[in-house]
Amino acid sequence: MVKLKLGVIDDDKPVKVSIELPASVHRDLVAYSQVLARETGRPIGDPVKLISPMIERFMATDRVFAKARRAVTPSQRQIAPKEPDHS
Repeated sequence: MVKLKLGVIDDDKPVKVSIELPASVHRDLVAYSQVLARETGRPIGDPVKLISPMIERFMATDRVFAKARRAVTPSQRQIAPKEPDHS
């Protein structure tokens, strides 16, 4: 059997985000949640809960992103955009 890229979904404190998805993507999320529930033996109450782990997995396996992120120092990650100098 082929393993899915996602495993058991951890219950973590969420951050509220509003997003609109194409109906086809939502249907795929529902189907994925059904397959994942069969594989893990743990039902997914709301398929939307898959979005976060999918994004996490995507970013964790994106080599170009990882390389670019390592090239940025920790202090640069938190810098707010500069205000224009009107002097």
